[in-house]
Order: sequence, then structure tokens, then C-alpha cells
Amino acid sequence: MIRTKTGSGWETLFKLAGLFILLGSVYGAWMAMDYRSFVNAPVTLTDTGLRYEIKSGKTLTHVSKDLARRGVIKSASYLVWLGKFEGTADNIKAGEYHFDHGITPARLLEQIVDGEMLQYSLTIVEGWSFRQLMDAVHSNEFLLHTLSDYSDAEIMEQIGHPGKHPEGRFLPDTYHFPRLTTDVAFLQRAYNTMQELLDESWPDRAIDVEYKTPYDALIMASIVEKETGLPSERRQIAGVFNRRLQKRMRLQTDPTVIYGLGREFDGNIRRRDLRKETPYNTYLHRGLPPTPIAMPGRAAVLAALNPLPGEELYFVSRGDGGHQFSATLKEHNAAVVKYQLGGRTKSFSSLPSGKL
Repeated sequence: MIRTKTGSGWETLFKLAGLFILLGSVYGAWMAMDYRSFVNAPVTLTDTGLRYEIKSGKTLTHVSKDLARRGVIKSASYLVWLGKFEGTADNIKAGEYHFDHGITPARLLEQIVDGEMLQYSLTIVEGWSFRQLMDAVHSNEFLLHTLSDYSDAEIMEQIGHPGKHPEGRFLPDTYHFPRLTTDVAFLQRAYNTMQELLDESWPDRAIDVEYKTPYDALIMASIVEKETGLPSERRQIAGVFNRRLQKRMRLQTDPTVIYGLGREFDGNIRRRDLRKETPYNTYLHRGLPPTPIAMPGRAAVLAALNPLPGEELYFVSRGDGGHQFSATLKEHNAAVVKYQLGGRTKSFSSLPSGKL
């Protein structure tokens, strides 16, 4: 009779099982170590990094496999696991990204979950007209254009402000945005930024400003913006115009006349232009013009709300970028002779009274 060595058989099975457990433990430990190394080690990129686009509808699995195929990461599975462990696997955002040299998978995942996309920019320049702003918007290659054939009124309706005149309502600044941001979203942002500035600054206005609403202040700021590029003069010029309003004097400022001329203006302002009837001719009409005449910057808005006290009612360009300020018409006429006429006296009877 042949006897089975039952004890020896079980012993062999236990040894095999132990070996498998040991191998599994070693493999598991190696996997854990390899995973941790993957998460915190830089991915494979050149010194210039990588521009990478995630299209709408793509999942983390799609992205991981694509990055592994390109040789950027060594394991698609590890990046997916990281997303699942972090609870963010379903939260990646479509868009255009730039991954910098030295980025780790953990940081890469954080970037596409937070939507830290590649940014482009468009600068609204202080003193631009709405027409110039729209020219810049239409020509920007990174914006998604939806307003190309719209009138000014239709544009204001599209951005949620129907019936409002667009001039002056968009705050000059450099705005950053991801590719294919709509022109509507860009304009809404610039509009809201200007409105926030007015809302925040209006309560702190000087007590003696003559204008009664934030929109009046915006109109004044646009005039200040067009009259000087010197930061040191903005509040002084605002003070001159504020005092003229208080005294019921006409503002008599050339930029408003030029704006009223529109496309008729050829670069030279003439006496006949100062007599041309438009709602913006402040040589003919008292008070502020009906709308802003340009996009005023933050400094011009704050100057309009806090004009510099004083007695000056006139100013004339000195030809060096600055102005000569005067309290009386006699002083002003003398300054005109000195700075505009080269010292040659000339009758001022043909000039509108109090011309700046």
C-alpha cells in the first residue's frame, strides 16, 4: 500500500503560498515606491515645456494615455490613479495649457483640474474711443469673435446693457484670458471693471464736485484723460473744469469738439470747427457733453472725483507736454501769447470768450 505524505503536501502548498505572498508584498512595495516616485518626479519635457490642448469631452484617461504616448509621463495608469485618489479625476477642464519644464505629475494634474490655462492678453489703452476698442477686439486672434457685424447698440445689448451709450464704459487695462474667450465675455469684464471702480470711488468724491452722478464723473474723467497725459496735471485740470461748471462757464475744451466732429476731423482743429453745432461742442453749450468722449483710465476717474482746489479757470499748452494754468482771462491771454504765438501779440476778439 502506498501512503500519501499528507503533511508534506500541505507544507509545500504553504511554502508556495508564502512565496506568492512575499512576491506580492515585494511587488506591491515596489509599485507603491514607483507610484510615489512617479507622482513627485518631473515629467519628461524640453526646456521650453509643452503647449497642450485638452478638447471638450476628453477625460483624464484620454489625457493620461495621450501624454504617455508622447513620452511625457511613463505611466498612464498612475496619473489616472492619482486623480482617483485625489477625488479630482472627473474635474479636469478643457482648454489650452502650458506645462513648464520641471513640472511633476501631481502639479500637472492640479493645473488641469484648476483650469490654469495658457493666457493671452489685450490692452485697452487710456484715451481710446469705443471704435478703437472694437477694432482691437475684432483683430485679436485669440478671442472668439461673435460681434463682427453688430452695431454699437447691438453690442451693448449682447453684453447685457441695452440702451446705454458704449463710449467710456470700459476700463483701460491689460486683460488676460484663455484662447477662445468670447468677445462678449471680454467686453463684459472690462465694462464691469469700470462700473466697480465708479461704484467704489463715488462715495469718496470731493464734497464740492459739481456733477451729480457717477456717469457725470465718467464724462468728466474722459475729458481729463484727453486733455493731458501728465499724471501730475490730472487733478489740476479736473479742478479747472469743475470750477467752470460751478460758475456756469462753458468748458471750451477742444477734445469734445473733435469727438463731435467724428470722421470729419482731419487732424487739425479750425475756428469753424469751434463754431460747428454738435451736442459735444463745449464752446457752444454749457455743462458736460452728453456722453464720455473716450475711455478714461483709473487715474483720470479718481482725478475727476477729487479735483484739485484752487482758483485757476484756464490753461494752455506749453508745448512740452504740460500746461500753463491761469486764474484770470488776462493772465491766460498772456500765456497764449507766450506759449502759442511765440511772443507775438494778437487780437483775441475773434476767439470765443475764455477759450482754454
